[in-house]
Amino acid sequence: MKPFLFLGTRAEDDVAQQEYDAVLAGCGLRPDELVRVRLEERPLGDVDLDDWSGIILGGGPFNMSDPDDAKSPAQRRAEAELHALAVRVVEADVPFLGACYGIGVLGTLDGGVVDRTYGEPIGALPVRLTEEGRTDPLFGALPAEFAAYLGHKEAVARLPDGAVLLASTDTCPVHAFRIGRNVYATQFHPELDPVAICDRIDAYSAHGYYEPHEQEQLKAAAREALVTEPVRLLARFVELHAR
Repeated sequence: MKPFLFLGTRAEDDVAQQEYDAVLAGCGLRPDELVRVRLEERPLGDVDLDDWSGIILGGGPFNMSDPDDAKSPAQRRAEAELHALAVRVVEADVPFLGACYGIGVLGTLDGGVVDRTYGEPIGALPVRLTEEGRTDPLFGALPAEFAAYLGHKEAVARLPDGAVLLASTDTCPVHAFRIGRNVYATQFHPELDPVAICDRIDAYSAHGYYEPHEQEQLKAAAREALVTEPVRLLARFVELHAR
């Protein structure tokens, strides 16, 4: 099997490792089958799309809608590299699954708009599949409605031209979409479990996702939520695209 490529952007070593480990476990892959590149540490370099079964992009604190003068050099570089990669991926219809940050990377292509109109606080919310989502080869593996962990400042306000809406919440119209047959983005985090989201709440306490007095309350609510279905996307992505 050709390996999958995992792209991360988290600068915090513990959280970056936890995210990779969770995606690895959800995919059912070995480390040599899910090769990681941390874009906050080094340039992406040349990517031969034919070398990979597919590409998975993790989440992180980068936002496309951040003011340009507030973006670090690493963020500006990662955005440029990911945009160039996304254009190639869409053109070749290479299997791609972008979680959280994938919304920003894919959502700004071809007339799409990503802004702060539909941000949602950290927590677990019910996500509902559209009719297209229920019949989609990847998302059709999930129930028509399921709970997912999320928390984001920005979201898609207008889908890219030709994109297919797959999932929504009451407070965010675009929670997942597909471009072509094989290129996907989700606003929610499919890999998260209660321990991981609590660790991220702690790790990003200074990033403006919540007020300091809300920290323990958010963690308590995350522990009480029953989130079991989103992780199935990862194994299904591998099942569909391993080659």
